[in-house]
Amino acid sequence: MSYKFLLFDLDHTLLDFDTAEDIALTHFLKEQGVTDIQTYKDYYIPMNKGLWRDLEQGKITKPKLVNTRFSRLFAHFGIEKDGSELALLYQQHIAQQGQTYAGASELLDSLTAADYEIYGATNGITAIQTGRMAHSDIAPYFNHIFISEKMGTQKPEALFYEKIAEQIPDFVLSQALMIGDSLTADIAGANNAGLDSIWYNPKKLINTSSAQPTYTISSYEEIKKLML
Repeated sequence: MSYKFLLFDLDHTLLDFDTAEDIALTHFLKEQGVTDIQTYKDYYIPMNKGLWRDLEQGKITKPKLVNTRFSRLFAHFGIEKDGSELALLYQQHIAQQGQTYAGASELLDSLTAADYEIYGATNGITAIQTGRMAHSDIAPYFNHIFISEKMGTQKPEALFYEKIAEQIPDFVLSQALMIGDSLTADIAGANNAGLDSIWYNPKKLINTSSAQPTYTISSYEEIKKLML
């Protein structure tokens, strides 16, 4: 094992998306005059996850996802609103949320000290992910963050990784490792591109997909033991 280039997924791998989303939705929905906030969250969160799955499968475009998810939310409760306008308002809240999981910065610090090159590889929205990273304590460890919206392609497409390879000096495929929590995006994408991968699986879920990780790991400590 002689890896040099580590491609980290961000949300649910290093960034605590659930906490970020919960805080941002609370502020956003209060701003919109919603009183039963939990009921709105209970509908929005699974609906939003479904839209992101549709994006991975090419069933929906990123602009349509971004500009319709909140109009769909309010329409479910019988309220008509401009989805594009709501998207911008929500973005202001979520972009300020840089929460990371305990131990994330220590993991990246150890990997940086061991001379690994660390890159972000995310399917997120550019303005949101840029803002969240700026508010986090892990931004200094990254050589670059590759964001699907900016690149015009997303995980699990092989093209996403091909474009990353073009932008990293002296990149060698056999020395690259994708690390992420999503079998359908991170691991399937690595499979499609011919990269080794770590499935970060802290909940110890069973793999029922066709995606096959090189390694399955449930904690940051296990990543350190493997890499250091």
